[in-house]
Amino acid sequence: MNIAVSLSQLGLKKGETVGICSETRLENWSVIVGAVCAGGVMTPLSIGYVKDELRHVMNISKPKYLFCSKQAYDIHRAIFMSLDYVEKIILFGEERIDGALLYNDLATISPNSMLKENVKYEEFEVVDVQGQTDTVFMMYSSGTTGLPKGVLHTHLSILIVFNMSCLLDPKQIVLNITPWYHVMGLMSTLIYLSHCCKHVFLPKFEMDLYLKTIEKYKVNLLVLVPPVLMALSKTSSQYDLSSVEAVMSAAATLRKETIEAVNEKFINLKGICQGYGMTETTFVVTIDSLFTDGTTKPGSVGKVVPNTLIKIADVTTREPLGPYENGEVCIKGPLILKDYIGHEKNNCLDSDGFFRTGDVGYYDEEKYVYIVDRMKELIKYKAYQVPPAEIEAVLMQHEGVRDVGVVGLPHPEAGELPVAFVVLQPGASPTEAELRQFVAERLSNPKHLRGGIHFVTEIPRTASGKILRKHLRELAVNLQ
Repeated sequence: MNIAVSLSQLGLKKGETVGICSETRLENWSVIVGAVCAGGVMTPLSIGYVKDELRHVMNISKPKYLFCSKQAYDIHRAIFMSLDYVEKIILFGEERIDGALLYNDLATISPNSMLKENVKYEEFEVVDVQGQTDTVFMMYSSGTTGLPKGVLHTHLSILIVFNMSCLLDPKQIVLNITPWYHVMGLMSTLIYLSHCCKHVFLPKFEMDLYLKTIEKYKVNLLVLVPPVLMALSKTSSQYDLSSVEAVMSAAATLRKETIEAVNEKFINLKGICQGYGMTETTFVVTIDSLFTDGTTKPGSVGKVVPNTLIKIADVTTREPLGPYENGEVCIKGPLILKDYIGHEKNNCLDSDGFFRTGDVGYYDEEKYVYIVDRMKELIKYKAYQVPPAEIEAVLMQHEGVRDVGVVGLPHPEAGELPVAFVVLQPGASPTEAELRQFVAERLSNPKHLRGGIHFVTEIPRTASGKILRKHLRELAVNLQ
């Protein structure tokens, strides 16, 4: 509450934007809650943005007040100082810098504090808002197909997220390493904090430290993105991981073979809870019911959450489809974004008011949802539509493959040829011919790797684990 009062005294008015750019650290949450209670719109900024990305997103949100760590300030100082709409920079830590305030001067009683005494919780009144229309968070789309877009969410959509009790058992100890500037990390942590779960976080992922943390704190629930889960499943461990009972995975599709490997690694695992969502849907719009009735379906992202409708639409006729028919996933409900900044939300709605996700999926007879791929990422080989994720899933079954990304290579006659970028396991040395044959034996003719295979040291991904296929497509063309 000290942060909320201090921001008000600094001049923050309802609806003005407060930014935060920092590595994962505890102060983030007092800033987020304090800014919101003071009527501000909170916008988390990735410390990993490069110069042009950071300038782009800050020009979208135009934060009046900016909280940042010393690390973020040292990296991005030139950008921060060049933006005239940033009136105050507030630094975490003890080091004073000319022109900046210290977080401790706002949050605690000190000689430099703006406060004469700590604010009493029972006497504090939050700024009144219209929950259905007022913006509380400004997030940024992942930018996998271009520069990020500003995404606005209301207080109502966040309150609905808080009520997703299907995501947790309050008695569990949670370990979460998903960054808090990303919608998955931000919203999942808000859920766990609001339900008084014991929450453990790490500033960054280091395999040995991560495993040691599980053992030390007897962690029950892991919140992860698929790339980390894949790495975990293929890493031997000397630590006691028997406390782990559940894994929550979202932000990208989890492959069947990874699920099987994780079940073998954690001996007391009750299941892996998968969900599906995006920045524009506030959080997940489908989720497994692992924490309510204990059921999951391998390969599925679960069932639709309450207060939400999902339609699978034919990509050409836009007609609703039945079970097991692939089409575009379309969503309606209060979790859908309020609006974009600088873009027209209505352009993303169909004639029935459903938000068009651009993802291809289907549902089964029990209404479990399955995500196949992105519409824009489907490889068009002659008259066939080839999902890259299907080829990736097969390649990941090979014991010598650690990670993989598949894209389409432009071809004058065929349209596109599937080409794979492969990261090998340490010590493994399968040949290109071996891996091409491996795929050919398991997938139909249009899905064969006619564009070839390139061995690389890593697959470019977003922080949430999505493959940056645009980068791979550029690399494929350059390697021709």
